[in-house]
Amino acid sequence: MAIRAGRSAALLLAFAFALTLLSAAHCLQARGDQLYYGKQVPDWSRQTNIELKNLSSSRKDGRHLLARPEEVSHRKIRQRTGVRKKMELVQQDDEALVKLENAGIERSKAVDSAVLGKYSIWRRENENEKADSRVRLMRDQMIMARIYSVLAKSRDKLDLYQELLTRLKESQRSLGEATADAELPKRESRTMGQVLSKARDLLYDCKAITQRLRAMLVSADEQVRSLKKQSTFLKKRKFPNSENLENPDLYHYALFSDNVLAASVVVNSTIMNAKEPEKHVFHLVTDKLNFGAMNMWFLLNPPGDATIHVENVDDFKWLNSSYCPVLKQLESAAMKEYYFKADRPKTISAGSSNLKYRNPKYLSMLNHLRFYLPQVYPKLNKILFLDDDIVVQKDLTGLWEVDLNGNVNGAVETCGESFHRFDKYLNFSNPNISQNFDPNACGWAYGMNMFDLEEWKRKDITGIYHKWQNMNENRLLWKLGTLPPGLLTFYKLTHPLDKSWHVLGLGYNPTIERSEIDNAAVIHYNGNMKPWLEIAMTKYRPYWTKYINYEHPYIHGCKISQ
Repeated sequence: MAIRAGRSAALLLAFAFALTLLSAAHCLQARGDQLYYGKQVPDWSRQTNIELKNLSSSRKDGRHLLARPEEVSHRKIRQRTGVRKKMELVQQDDEALVKLENAGIERSKAVDSAVLGKYSIWRRENENEKADSRVRLMRDQMIMARIYSVLAKSRDKLDLYQELLTRLKESQRSLGEATADAELPKRESRTMGQVLSKARDLLYDCKAITQRLRAMLVSADEQVRSLKKQSTFLKKRKFPNSENLENPDLYHYALFSDNVLAASVVVNSTIMNAKEPEKHVFHLVTDKLNFGAMNMWFLLNPPGDATIHVENVDDFKWLNSSYCPVLKQLESAAMKEYYFKADRPKTISAGSSNLKYRNPKYLSMLNHLRFYLPQVYPKLNKILFLDDDIVVQKDLTGLWEVDLNGNVNGAVETCGESFHRFDKYLNFSNPNISQNFDPNACGWAYGMNMFDLEEWKRKDITGIYHKWQNMNENRLLWKLGTLPPGLLTFYKLTHPLDKSWHVLGLGYNPTIERSEIDNAAVIHYNGNMKPWLEIAMTKYRPYWTKYINYEHPYIHGCKISQ
């Protein structure tokens, strides 16, 4: 949240300041034209040839009394001196305007772009004036639309006010999805331009616009200052008990999430039900976009005596496309075509089977980081992996006592008579699958998994995952996601846990018994009906909301309902 606000504030600061100066310059130029080129003062700078006549100082009886030659000479000198001074004044004003504009441009360039981050389409590699000119034009139009909307409302031009707000929302929606001119609707900037032209004809007031731009500049400047203070706070504050992060004698959890609220529920529910909270260590990993918010939340709301540490997945420099097959595939033209440019199905039934595979979560490296646990935590021997859509209801330390019998993965199996077996997830028409796996093998669930990292390294689990991920470049073995490659990677290396450890289906199944939920150590809202969404099933939601402090000012500000 803080980072997004930082980007908006920095952009607004730069462009509001530049536009303020340009608007002010326009007003000064207009007043300069009136002053020097209007009726009040002749346009001395444009009169290249000035004829000085020898005029008499008075008339008497129709006869002209001519001045003496030395007076005529002095008068000529005075007049030439006056012309020269007036021309110098005009030139000085022109130079002052140029300096003012240049100062505005320089200050806008001096705004610290580091806060924008690599997710911002305003980053420095897009400074080419010829690239994405329509994107930049639409941003400028949006700033002017905000100003004119305020003026329209203040002058009771309500129809124009509503029209400006509508166009502003449309532009925000288009820009939110676009990173280049090619992705913009063709008529979007033209339509906004027409509305702005109408607003200018009805509302243009140089002084009022300048005041609004200055107000935007002051507001943005205050936001930037506030965010800089928060950034300084984050850099200075460190999580306590850092010595526990690599202590193999403690209980370690891995949680990879970009959802601050969901992650806080996982941590809170685990600690509140733990017998010895001081022995629990949480390793959180998020992305750059949410790192500031996640870090700030847990610094201000520490989990009691437990240890917590937040990391940014972008800081794992070893995790790149040359090492990680899924990253290489996500960068390929074929994958981009599949996700973004493929023809959309003409009917709902034609596209329903593939719709879930275009879920944005499959594009997130956080979703695939579970296959690199020994690389992320090289000094740990065991770790409990948790999804961010679960709630812990009992002490989990007993899982560290479970003998995995030489297996790598401890998980709850999900198969019934014929449901959730391997043939549901994998393409058994492909010989690479049919010759190596049993179609009736029982599937298991991600969400709560105990991993033996020592066995993981001995059996080279990450290497096995890379092998199958490379073979699935064209999505012929399975569609997308992490469960299918997980089933292949941990085939015959998974120890089944008692079902009471992990009860699934609260995100899609309305028929789960109350007693089964109450007896579960972990309940899992897998499915689309997540507990933080309005579509969540009402009868399951209280199990999740009981771990949220609705009196917290941040929660209250987000207007999250109980």
